[in-house]
Amino acid sequence: MRKIVFVPFLFVLSFVVVGSYADWSMTQPEEENLALGKEKLTKMHFYFHDIVSGKKPTAMKIAQASTTTKSPTLFGIVMMVDDLLTEGPEPTSKMGGRAQGLYASADQKQLGLLFAMSFEFTNGIYNGSTLSILGRNPVLQLVREMPIVGGTGVFKLAHGVVFAKTCSFNITSRNAVVEYHANVIHY
Repeated sequence: MRKIVFVPFLFVLSFVVVGSYADWSMTQPEEENLALGKEKLTKMHFYFHDIVSGKKPTAMKIAQASTTTKSPTLFGIVMMVDDLLTEGPEPTSKMGGRAQGLYASADQKQLGLLFAMSFEFTNGIYNGSTLSILGRNPVLQLVREMPIVGGTGVFKLAHGVVFAKTCSFNITSRNAVVEYHANVIHY
């Protein structure tokens, strides 16, 4: 009996919920707020601090395959990050934002990461703006290129490319500092 009453209740509830959002598209910003204007190119330079050891790691393992520890590339490991972005390579350098997202070992033959990250900027004219990076990061290459697939705030409708170069990597702690140059096309 409970199932018979519960199913119609959910059916009616779905109409109430959908009906309450019926005007959602009408409450969105006016089209002039999304006017594209002139395309701009912004070049940025910053450092990414990936800390996997110590008392306050900014990157940690959230998943791995049963065979990950037997793989020379750690294939199947997934790391979640909330890394600092700074103006210089030193961890005490002025903070410019955070890199939040994940990277995962996605290559069985060489060290290649799937990189899905949002760079959130926290000061200056970029305060509150983000860049979304999604692509392959072949970490053993001297310079890696990954696409910018979107952005918010100042970088609304962004696209472009970032170039990453490892500045330092501690083989014992596995902590790394990576230099980034970003070429961002936005409106």
